[in-house]
Amino acid sequence: MKINKILVANRGEIALRVMRSAREMGIKTVAIFSEADRFSPHVKYADEAVCVGAPPSAQSYLQMDKIIDIALRLHVDAIHPGYGFLSERAAFAEKVANAGLIFIGPSAHSIEVMGSKIGAKNAAAKFGIPLVPGLKEAITDIPEAKKKALEIGYPILIKASAGGGGKGMRIVENEAEFDEQMQRAISEATAAFGDGSVFIEKFVTSPKHIEIQILGDQHGNVIYLFERECSIQRRHQKLVEEAPSSCLTPQIRKAMGECAVLAAKACDYYSAGTVEFVVDDQLNFYFLEMNTRLQVEHPVTELITGIDLVKQQILIAEGKPLTIRQEDLQIQGHAIEVRVCAEDPANNFLPEVGKLHKYKPPRGVGIRVDDGFEEGMEIPIYYDNMIAKLITYAGTREEAIKRMERAIDEFQITGIQTTLGFCRYVLGHEQFLSGKFNTKFVEKYFKPENLVSAPQADEEKIAAALVGSLLESNGNKNEANNSSPQQSVNQSNWKGRKYA
Repeated sequence: MKINKILVANRGEIALRVMRSAREMGIKTVAIFSEADRFSPHVKYADEAVCVGAPPSAQSYLQMDKIIDIALRLHVDAIHPGYGFLSERAAFAEKVANAGLIFIGPSAHSIEVMGSKIGAKNAAAKFGIPLVPGLKEAITDIPEAKKKALEIGYPILIKASAGGGGKGMRIVENEAEFDEQMQRAISEATAAFGDGSVFIEKFVTSPKHIEIQILGDQHGNVIYLFERECSIQRRHQKLVEEAPSSCLTPQIRKAMGECAVLAAKACDYYSAGTVEFVVDDQLNFYFLEMNTRLQVEHPVTELITGIDLVKQQILIAEGKPLTIRQEDLQIQGHAIEVRVCAEDPANNFLPEVGKLHKYKPPRGVGIRVDDGFEEGMEIPIYYDNMIAKLITYAGTREEAIKRMERAIDEFQITGIQTTLGFCRYVLGHEQFLSGKFNTKFVEKYFKPENLVSAPQADEEKIAAALVGSLLESNGNKNEANNSSPQQSVNQSNWKGRKYA
């Protein structure tokens, strides 16, 4: 079926990302927005826009029936969920299909299978995909779980079966810590997902987090589009990603890619998806989970392959077979992405809210900025605090790093603290440059005082201090000679730079 109009059930940069590809394909778009996002760029960009509710997500972007009603009323053919919100809700995919609309993503069945970490591991195990040693079933019984933990051997990792984003996750170093950490994990999982069940697995020390991008069509064809290195994280959430990984050999890359394809086939997967692996210091890899949606970091894959993943999602949703063959794919150059989040790295990455007094992204060859904000906008408290994704592309990793350093230096943001200073620190660190880093980078190497060029005051504050100082000085002169008027201060010449 030809898709002529798409409703994007999301906000911000990913809504804009989807709409731009749709426009290039001659497809009309509909934006939904909460009252907090009324003046957001994605609302202005879309052909049509409808307010879906109050600012809280539960009253707006998570309103399944209301979103579908809007789609039907505006004669929409398909709904693209972006990432986050309803993108991995099997119930939403099913509701969309039952309404006679196309869900631009996988089937409800695939989402359900891979949405459960236990279900995903069981599906992967049937195809012989390597798994980290651990429980095959979720558990809530603390004494029984403790017994199993001893059998697996410490350190172990407790993870919420129904969750993601680091919620309901605890590392337990020894038996003495187990009861408390297990109770915390269950409590957090229950609060976040309404499901307190967790599973236990061996914790891989010094792990790398490497994921494989896959594409599958509705005719059984699945390909992999190589890997992304995602090991620079805080609170189990990514901040710096790159493609390809600097540590994989061609043989391991091929083996991981083929395992990712098998994982997709294990649940009859179609659309874009990502299979995540944990990799130890010997480059042994183990299946972690599958994300049944477009990933935040998908741009780095697009840059090294030349493939628009959103366009492929739309073509697959229309029922078209893949025209890309595995043997045609090759890695071209190197891409790095940093997430520009409203957080204070010097204060344990505490989230920030406030106004973007100045917002001027960098420009130039090999620089891509995916964002959903403009200068003067407020960062709302209701949603994820990512402001933009800054991506650089070059022929080599070294060139891509240098280009990213330049781009960060030129990215002007004031009014709030951001993660740019932290990312700048990462790029210059020996562990990152050598490729020897892992998911422990932040706790091993980062300290607030490392932000030598980051913790500067806002330009406005500095300028105001200068104004005050000069006015006071001029005032003293006026009192002395009672003749000279107050001088004006030209603030436009201020050359201060703010990274964080």
